[in-house]
Amino acid sequence: MKHYEREPVARLLDTAKALLNTNRTFHDIYEMTMNSHGKNISTIYFDEDDKRYEYNYEQYKTITYHLAERMATALSSVPVGSVVALKLRNCPTWPHMFWAILMTGHTPLLIDAKLPHENTENLLKQAKAKAIIFNEATSYSVPSFRTSKITQSEPNYNFTPSWGNEVIFCSSGTTGNVKMMVSDGNAMCNQIAAALDMPNETCTIMHPGKIRNLAMIPFHHIFGFVAVFLWYTFYGKALVYPSSSSNRDVLNAIKIGRCTHIYSVPLFWDAVAQKAQRTIELGNPKNADLLRRMIAYNTGKISKEEAGFASFNFIQNMLRKKILGKDVEYCISGGGYLNAKTLNFINGLGYPLYNGYGMTELGVVSVELSPRVEDRLRGSIGHPLHGVTFKLKSIPGGGKGQGELLVKTPTIHIREIIGGEERETPLDDGYFHTGDIAEKDSTGAYYIKGRMKDVIINSNGENVYPDEIEFYFHNIRHVVNDVVLGIKKKDSSEEDITLIFELDNSVTSDDFPSIIADAKTINATLANEKKVQRFLIYKHSMPLANNMKVKRFVLKDALEKGDMDDFYDPEGNVTQKKKASRHFSRYDQKEVERITKGVKNEFASTLMIPLFKIDDEADFGRDLGGDSMSYITLVEDINRSFKVTIPVNLYGRLLTVNDFVEEILLLLHPENEKER
Repeated sequence: MKHYEREPVARLLDTAKALLNTNRTFHDIYEMTMNSHGKNISTIYFDEDDKRYEYNYEQYKTITYHLAERMATALSSVPVGSVVALKLRNCPTWPHMFWAILMTGHTPLLIDAKLPHENTENLLKQAKAKAIIFNEATSYSVPSFRTSKITQSEPNYNFTPSWGNEVIFCSSGTTGNVKMMVSDGNAMCNQIAAALDMPNETCTIMHPGKIRNLAMIPFHHIFGFVAVFLWYTFYGKALVYPSSSSNRDVLNAIKIGRCTHIYSVPLFWDAVAQKAQRTIELGNPKNADLLRRMIAYNTGKISKEEAGFASFNFIQNMLRKKILGKDVEYCISGGGYLNAKTLNFINGLGYPLYNGYGMTELGVVSVELSPRVEDRLRGSIGHPLHGVTFKLKSIPGGGKGQGELLVKTPTIHIREIIGGEERETPLDDGYFHTGDIAEKDSTGAYYIKGRMKDVIINSNGENVYPDEIEFYFHNIRHVVNDVVLGIKKKDSSEEDITLIFELDNSVTSDDFPSIIADAKTINATLANEKKVQRFLIYKHSMPLANNMKVKRFVLKDALEKGDMDDFYDPEGNVTQKKKASRHFSRYDQKEVERITKGVKNEFASTLMIPLFKIDDEADFGRDLGGDSMSYITLVEDINRSFKVTIPVNLYGRLLTVNDFVEEILLLLHPENEKER
């Protein structure tokens, strides 16, 4: 890894100081960016064949201006100053569209590209948006413009930028009365300036050399917008765009694009750690031992003499090459709790991984910056960034030195939109209540313990933090994700500590006893107030907000209502709700059971997922991840297994196990056709 002198690094950030002497608008950010970095590479991207393309900031500026000319034509009927939604995945087009919306005098509303149509309509309504730019094969209740329509519009050669100065971020909620945060150019200029102290701690976060940052964190999210798009564009660095969000394309972009910086969420780092461990362990057994000793050496657990061969750089480069490549020099995890084992493992690979902290309401307000690995491994979120102040407010049941984290910062949003109505942001003497429980150590570093709303209060009135319990169970074999919840007991205010596992697709129900046994072994080592009382297995992928954090409330609501359809109790303590039998009652029940079992087996075989994850009413595509090609395979296999011929006109209409069972029964018993 290269080392950079502090002085030239500090000089690089003089532009941030100059920014504070402007009017502090988005226009100022744009002009300073484009006029300072002309020949620097701005954008690296790949096509489906992994062919690499790039262009510089001069070209970036030209593309954006020409796009704004065309957007002015396309949005000519939309009043200047309107809210215009931008619903795109991260791609080279996204930044140009964002700047073009601002240049035409509008306010961008940033929306998750994966958000369903109904939820998107809700956001448009509550933000009072007058148009939307997107890439879907659909349309909305407001004027809807696909990116191709914008780019193909006739340019307005009389166009003069009128520059909007606000942007709207959405909270994770997308139904009901949604909370939206309006931020302006001043807040974003202060956000850029918040980075001023960073080089005093570590030069790797921003240096004069070539930096290529992976553009994976969605730009509609405050973490991706600030920490990747805003910071690194302003300082003239390159953003690397994967051709898709698939694991293959992301890893290809990291390696082929020679990414130096990777900012992502805990789920990504957990996945990298798990895959790296398994990839190397399944290879040469000697490599597994080298990995173990290299990690121990890199994290200060053993000496160079004890590490032996594993301490040599070429060994580290050999193993890193298999994982994220050897160019990565700086990583940040944000958007949620990062467990200590993952933090240790990634740093042990030689990838410096730091914790950061921020909120949609505040922007990014702290990052652990110490270059010392032992400091990074503490799991702190560091000290407040330049211009930011933290303080703790005591809470009932909180431990010594703990309290709710309150933040005062010039990066805070200027107002909120809730349920379509604007309001001022509620503050406490200038401080924002985060709802996060934190503690501060003797060095002034802060640690997030959990969300106040997620805290479990035990029978002694003590606070139990789910995040703290969860990380003990992360490394159980086959566990993809685990969530701890406090589930209210019937007719009681007390809560059971409930642990929910999401398992990988290699498992069968035969594996459940050993998984639960491993969990109970770990559970026995925990303090009494932290012990788990109930273990459950979730049949699907955990529901995520913004593809980042698990929606705990969805799981909690289901369990407290007794809706167990999506859960499996390996100890049989819960009675599953029975599905509606449709028209199956007139058939021999043994035959129904035989066909149902057979169809489930075909689903499992086609989709390569375990049987326990297949509900009778789970949708083949929406719930189970099937596509059109696998659907054809499924139908052919069902026809062969049951010696039937499903009519072609029903292809795509039969989507669940019960759909197929019903059709097979009708084909085997045509006398019941009139009941169809």
